[in-house]
Amino acid sequence: MPMDPAPRHQARERALALLYEADLKGSAPVRVLEALAVPPDGYASRLVELFDSRRDEIDALIGKAAIGWDLSRMAVVDRNVLRLAVAELIGCPDVPTAVILNEAVELATEYSTDDSGRFVNGVLAAVAAQIRV
Repeated sequence: MPMDPAPRHQARERALALLYEADLKGSAPVRVLEALAVPPDGYASRLVELFDSRRDEIDALIGKAAIGWDLSRMAVVDRNVLRLAVAELIGCPDVPTAVILNEAVELATEYSTDDSGRFVNGVLAAVAAQIRV
């Protein structure tokens, strides 16, 4: 039975917060996850662990698709929304591409700049075309 979309959205928000925290601390996301007194939802943990285990591959895919943008120059939220979505594209084949892209755009729009939704959508569409053929 498919999971209700609201809990998945909340899990993505939590995973984004954890990736953001790890990025700001210069720490591995799984270390931030392990340090929590109360573990997050299983889907949030799965997304953080997926990114952590395939970080180099994910960052390379984003870097290649974000023409003219170095990962270090991106807004922290945008970078981590992209990382989260690419991890989900790679590791969650049961989740439709359109759902992942829409969720990422929504997160970027809600938590970052006015232009972030368009930027995230463009980069993710390029990545998805490469890995979800």
